[in-house]
Amino acid sequence: MAPSTPAPSRPLPPGTPAPPFQLAVTPDTRVSLADCSGSPMVLVFYPADFSPVCSDELALFNELLPEFHRHGARVFGVSVDSVWSHLAFAKERKLRFPLLADFHPKGEMSRRYHAWRESEGVCERALYVLDGDGVVAWSHVSPPGVNPGVDGVLEALEDLSARAAPEEARP
Repeated sequence: MAPSTPAPSRPLPPGTPAPPFQLAVTPDTRVSLADCSGSPMVLVFYPADFSPVCSDELALFNELLPEFHRHGARVFGVSVDSVWSHLAFAKERKLRFPLLADFHPKGEMSRRYHAWRESEGVCERALYVLDGDGVVAWSHVSPPGVNPGVDGVLEALEDLSARAAPEEARP
């Protein structure tokens, strides 16, 4: 009997304050949740650089980056690969958004976001949309072999934009 694949984790639900983080983007640069205060954030947790499904998923986010920016959102990929692996992967795939290295302590941010696959020591394939106050607005976890696409992320950003629009229109 073949071992069963573990069920995906349950993501942090909407309304949950996003756990703080500070992760490396380059050997000399780190990004934190606080750095993005005031702007929506899209966090794309993925299992591994250079893997086929991850490459396709991040290529889709890269292609639609102008649409995310239209909503004022900043996009970040997150995996437990090293900064050096991320830099090589981003260069090869021509990614125009930062990849955060949840490398040491391995998976600390992923665990906080309920996006850790203990059985394999990698991130789940999870998506988060955080509002400008650092609160989870939308979250989703997919099986590792399934590219979840961007529809849920775009809908969540549209909802955030619609909620912000009436506030901006007030005198």
